[in-house]
Amino acid sequence: MDKLTIISGALFLAADIFAVVSLAMPDWIVSDIGGDTRLGLLWTCETLYNRSQVCYATSLGGAWLVTLGCVLLGCLCVTATIVLLALSHCRLSTSIMTYARWVGFSAMVLFCLAAVVFPMGFYVEEIGGEPYQLPNSFQVGYSYIFFVLALWMTVVSELFAGKVCLPHF
Repeated sequence: MDKLTIISGALFLAADIFAVVSLAMPDWIVSDIGGDTRLGLLWTCETLYNRSQVCYATSLGGAWLVTLGCVLLGCLCVTATIVLLALSHCRLSTSIMTYARWVGFSAMVLFCLAAVVFPMGFYVEEIGGEPYQLPNSFQVGYSYIFFVLALWMTVVSELFAGKVCLPHF
């Protein structure tokens, strides 16, 4: 296993961690108008007028359900890519590495699709916006930023795995 493959595996692992953390936190869309509202793909938390925080499972609209599915499938693909990269090291097989590249590419496509579809869900009742137009009283939160970071790390990992971006020293 060469250094670029090890770097690729480490970046895929970091991307997987960031994607899972982004799903676990309810901070995809946040607002502090009239209290504290945090909307996520799995959880929604609200704090109204200094009362205790209430969290409940989110009832997702169509666009956010597709986003959740893409992120979950993307996480599975990234995990499978990490396993395939480790197997390619153990067996020193180039065919396993080819599969790892394609599964990593699938994860990248799923994450990109999730990033494009997510803003379509800004029309939900809790937000009251239009697709791709977030109202001024809402902003993206840390979870969405972690997800975008996971997306970019997956892209860079795929470049290293495919050895497309080779450094010349």
